[in-house]
Amino acid sequence: MKNPETRPGLGLGVFTLVMITLLIGLGVWQLQRRTEKHALIAALSERLAESPSALPRQSDWAALSPAKDEFRRVSFSATYEARPDAMVYTFGSAVRPDVALGTWAFLPAQLPGGGTVVVNAGFVPNTKQDRGQQDRAVSPLVTGQPVTMTGYLRFPEKAGLLTPSPDRDKRLWFSRDTGTMAKDLGWENVAPFYIDLESPVPASGVPKPGPLDVHLRDDHMQYAITWFGLAAAVTFAFGVWWRNQRRSA
Repeated sequence: MKNPETRPGLGLGVFTLVMITLLIGLGVWQLQRRTEKHALIAALSERLAESPSALPRQSDWAALSPAKDEFRRVSFSATYEARPDAMVYTFGSAVRPDVALGTWAFLPAQLPGGGTVVVNAGFVPNTKQDRGQQDRAVSPLVTGQPVTMTGYLRFPEKAGLLTPSPDRDKRLWFSRDTGTMAKDLGWENVAPFYIDLESPVPASGVPKPGPLDVHLRDDHMQYAITWFGLAAAVTFAFGVWWRNQRRSA
């Protein structure tokens, strides 16, 4: 006659094995993420430290990608266009530790050989997202004269499910979606990337451009230890239960 506890014990054993496998898998995944994060930090740090190169030619724009070109340091000449600018809300930055709550000033700039590059001209400490304050900060940049700029190649980000919709009356965005900005504000023939400006700094200091520095969170080892610890705890709990079952048999 079969032991009535055999089937429940077998079911619990299978469930425990699945849980342990899942927890160990999550721990291994976190270790893999940690390796990838370290490689990313090293690559970005290397790119940020390089001397600026020329801005890619318009014929090469389609071949650019975030994986190999994000944060590449470039130098070029362009003329800010007399077109509507855009604000992008920020409450801090992982690559600009000197900024807090405010907005980024995004402007289109015409390149000498044709084409337009969108420039994040810098940080405006605009806690109320005041359009008048933004206009006063940006208007002195639009002189009609070419400006030699140094900055970093960045790529647009799409709005997430929880990202607020743009406030088009204030020209205020909540993600760096330069494609949507260009469409809504009439910027023409824009590059598939934008520039985070490093220099020059305007006489007023606002908008405030500046050098980027990598400060990516790296908590993967803590998460891995947590998952492995849970796997050990589940193993121990099942072992205690199994020993008690054998004793009472």
